[in-house]
Amino acid sequence: MLPVPLIQLQCGANSYDWGKIGNDSAAARFAAATTQSGFKIEESKPYAELWMGTHPSNPSKDVDTGRTLLELVNSNTALLSHDIAEKYGGKLPFLFKILSIQKALSIQAHPDKKLAERLHSEDPKNYPDDNHKPEMAIAVTPFDGFCGFRPLSEIVSFLESTPPLRALVGESKSDIFIAAVGDKADASDEATIAANKKALKDLFEAVMTSEEEFANLIIRLDGQFPGDIGLFCSFLLNYVKLQPGEAMFLQANDPHAYLSGDIVECMAASDNVVRAGFTPKYKDVKNLVSMLTYSYAPISEQKMKPAPYPRGSNSKSGVPTSILYDPPIDEFAVVKTGLKSGNSEKFQPIEGPSIIIATSGRGKISVGPKTETLDSGHVYFVGATATLELDAEEDLVAFRAFCELAK
Repeated sequence: MLPVPLIQLQCGANSYDWGKIGNDSAAARFAAATTQSGFKIEESKPYAELWMGTHPSNPSKDVDTGRTLLELVNSNTALLSHDIAEKYGGKLPFLFKILSIQKALSIQAHPDKKLAERLHSEDPKNYPDDNHKPEMAIAVTPFDGFCGFRPLSEIVSFLESTPPLRALVGESKSDIFIAAVGDKADASDEATIAANKKALKDLFEAVMTSEEEFANLIIRLDGQFPGDIGLFCSFLLNYVKLQPGEAMFLQANDPHAYLSGDIVECMAASDNVVRAGFTPKYKDVKNLVSMLTYSYAPISEQKMKPAPYPRGSNSKSGVPTSILYDPPIDEFAVVKTGLKSGNSEKFQPIEGPSIIIATSGRGKISVGPKTETLDSGHVYFVGATATLELDAEEDLVAFRAFCELAK
């Protein structure tokens, strides 16, 4: 007889320089919430990410047995569903994270599948796997960051009004960009869009390969990364603020940099990052400049529009109260559930695996006859085809990442 497919996970927290310090970090608090893990928070240490999944860089483990989640799903592929196990090589197709951001992450992009395979083959040290990494970020606390390129008219305005930026790029290149874009910034025909993207690429390359003598313009970021040329990306990239529950999706080959806040992040199961600024790690400006799509749009087009999740039923109202964030990819989607104290929600089976984390509150989680405590920071794996129920003893917020193949 197979065990009930509800497994509490012990998840590891990574310490990176940009993480929040000690107990200020949600990633650290959530790692410590599973008391069996033995994880102790050091008050002077930065904690940046909580990883939930089967990725070998920081695999989640069964609290009861100590076996990795990868070992568990490999020994019982029905936990993933046979179709998902076959398609994704017997491992979870997504990587679920909590990020706690004290200061700017690197200016970065994630490669598409073809580029990831090439980078991994050429440089496995800096590109540790061959998978692509589209990702979605959902704010848990107020968040800000850079995401995608600004509308071209805004960049033209900055070039015309900001002498240090013109000096960094060069007068000639600035004038060439302004002349090339001109009144065609909002054109919709393919030829003009292609020409605008070429002009934007040339401008971005000029910024990212310039001398670093001007990079004291933005006081906040300069205090964190003195002399880093990435400071000037704020003139080229969209600045975005997200309130709790708001989200954005980043395609492969989109530039971005997170600046502050706590977020739930879900991505294809990869650890590939091409960096070019705001980081002491390996910078690969050449590949970053060449890989980007150079799409440009207002930040409103980057934000996601969640929809009601129809496959749950609230005990009080009888109707679904959860919301679904469903990006245009196969590997993952995320459901957010918010329950008032004394309420519960029962969910229809998903034909694939899922991972759920409570980010606030207290309650119970049940699959079949098995019921476990779901406190803030607790993480559970839920196997394919399981009927799940959440009960709130205090106001409860939980996020559930899942994969289900289209029928």
